[in-house]
Amino acid sequence: MIIKDKLAHYEPKPLGESGRYAVLLPLLYNEKNEKYQVLYQVRSEHISQPGEVSFPGGHAEDGETFQEAAIRETCEELNIVPNQIDIWGEIDYLVHQGRTVHCFVGKLNIDNWEDISPNEEVARLFTVDIDTLLTENPVYYTVTSTLSDAKDFPFFLVKNRDRYNFGYSERHIPFYRNLTENIWGMTAMFTHRFTDILKDLD
Repeated sequence: MIIKDKLAHYEPKPLGESGRYAVLLPLLYNEKNEKYQVLYQVRSEHISQPGEVSFPGGHAEDGETFQEAAIRETCEELNIVPNQIDIWGEIDYLVHQGRTVHCFVGKLNIDNWEDISPNEEVARLFTVDIDTLLTENPVYYTVTSTLSDAKDFPFFLVKNRDRYNFGYSERHIPFYRNLTENIWGMTAMFTHRFTDILKDLD
């Protein structure tokens, strides 16, 4: 075994990563009021997280880039073709509980979104004007946990365990409370980051 050769061809990835996912934040242009909208979908009752608001997306297959996965999944879920999607860029991605989720922003070249006939994974679609999202900030709720909650953790193997700072995990989960639909979690997080980028907020 040649260590140098092994490292030269190794592609680093996040430790603990158990799944690679990609979503598309779809934009629509409303010719009538000359404003952009974000398209959301409500997940159907027979798939995971039924009834939740989400963006089109899913698992990246072997050999597939995150962008390719976002386009493929969007085409499958919305029953459209790749040339109806113009990718404008990628925003910050999420790493949580072994999942890496990349979010791309793209414009859908569709005259009327109400003509979209999604597949069986999607119960229905709806839109929110970007102007609304720019003024309606989500409310963040904090959930914390500590390592001391783990019953089987071998604390006795840790030197100075009584004084060791094990820390705690803290999650901030956003909810859009003033919209017609309950948008929360990862979808709300990507939505908020997108609008902060539009407002040039770091």
